Amino acid sequence: MASKRTTGGSASEKTYLELSEDGGGAHKFYEVTVAGASVTIRYGRIGDAGQTQAQKLANADEAKAFAQKKINEKTKKGYAPAVMGERQKRSVTRRPIVSKAPPSNAKRAPVLWKFASGSPAFGIFIDEKLSWVGNQKGEVHAVTRDGKVEASFKLPDGVKCIIADEDWRYAGCDDGNVYDLGSGGVPRLAYEIHKDVDIFWLDIHEGTLCVSDDAGGVNLFDHESELRWKKKSKGSSGWMIRADASGIYHGHSDGVTKYDWKEGKALWSQKTKGAVLFGWQEGDFVYAGASDDKLYMFTKSGKAGPVFQCDDSVWSCATSPGGKYVFAGDSSSSIYCFDDTGKRLWKLATGCETACSMQYRNDKLYIVTYDGTLACIDASEAAIKAAQEGQVPKAVDIKAPKAVAIPTTQLETTRDTKKGVVVECYAQGGKLRVRVVSPGFDKKRNCQFPRDIREAGARFVVDEVRESTSGGFYRALGKIRRLEA
Repeated sequence: MASKRTTGGSASEKTYLELSEDGGGAHKFYEVTVAGASVTIRYGRIGDAGQTQAQKLANADEAKAFAQKKINEKTKKGYAPAVMGERQKRSVTRRPIVSKAPPSNAKRAPVLWKFASGSPAFGIFIDEKLSWVGNQKGEVHAVTRDGKVEASFKLPDGVKCIIADEDWRYAGCDDGNVYDLGSGGVPRLAYEIHKDVDIFWLDIHEGTLCVSDDAGGVNLFDHESELRWKKKSKGSSGWMIRADASGIYHGHSDGVTKYDWKEGKALWSQKTKGAVLFGWQEGDFVYAGASDDKLYMFTKSGKAGPVFQCDDSVWSCATSPGGKYVFAGDSSSSIYCFDDTGKRLWKLATGCETACSMQYRNDKLYIVTYDGTLACIDASEAAIKAAQEGQVPKAVDIKAPKAVAIPTTQLETTRDTKKGVVVECYAQGGKLRVRVVSPGFDKKRNCQFPRDIREAGARFVVDEVRESTSGGFYRALGKIRRLEA
């Protein structure tokens, strides 16, 4: 053990380890404390309080053996003894929103239901079944279409945004990690971002993660969290990043730049008069909300399109399918709807502060706000017409349940290999990789797999393994169980 201390007359032993890689994303600690027959493990990002797990063993000898096993597992992964406090915590920048109330006589949007998450929220994703919201407390909730809470849990740090890649849902957090939200009800560590990257926004495409940062940089990470390339835009900051098969669209203080996938070559740049604060893409167009009260539209080949005029800084935007309707949210707690030529169709008050992010689906506009509200707005023509006449439904208020912290390393065990696909963790070039060992798969291909449960020689059973759309690697999906010998 690395150190000893005496607490309340009984001796305890503590081992403190860190893993901080210059060329990768790891920047975390692992602490094991043994006191009699009790073992307490604390782990997380360097500089944070982290998560704590406690276990009671039969006696002191068993506790020491259990602790040593855990320490050995970590040292095999590259952890080493360190002095707490010598390494710095990664920097975190919050979006500096100043939310202003609309005029008292402003007509209100037809809100159907409101879910109070309890903290400023920026993360939102609406899929065919659930509405996902993540707030600055690190709480993630999934709400059904009729407002019922399907799932709630707490991640180790505040949520920047929620993104989707086919059937995978991810939350990017202030601790520099990106968590898979769909691994059998337990969030899993999917990507670790380099400790020197102050994350502003994220997007993902076919397993490749795109990160915009405080310095106006774009960082590209592959499915193993390894940096492919990094480029610096002409502007600073970068609250917009969107990606599709043709490239990466980055919004910064100077405008919007498109990069290619292979080398990060700038394909085109367009200036905006105000700093870009949010972005969206739909079909052949990208949209950039800016601080000069305007929402800009560009074709994906770089031509300027209509400009949508709002009455205050544009903090969020979205469109209906095909871009027929374009929506925007400003810093005065108002939302707008335009047609695709830039003509304003309506403006209404949110009734729940500034919309920090938004998404449209099936005649509904979903927003998350600076007071932490996830709101479902009826954006049908009939409902909007009634709202403009002052007739709105009484919104149903939904209270958030307590979000419980679920350790991302939590695993069930099994001996049954028939209900799933078997994968194996192995060491390669000083790194831990995962391959599929069940019949019918290419054993030469790696499998994208949670990063903090990897252990050389360990085998796991997962619900499903899919080949990536672009080919070249597999991706694990669903519940994960450790395979017992």
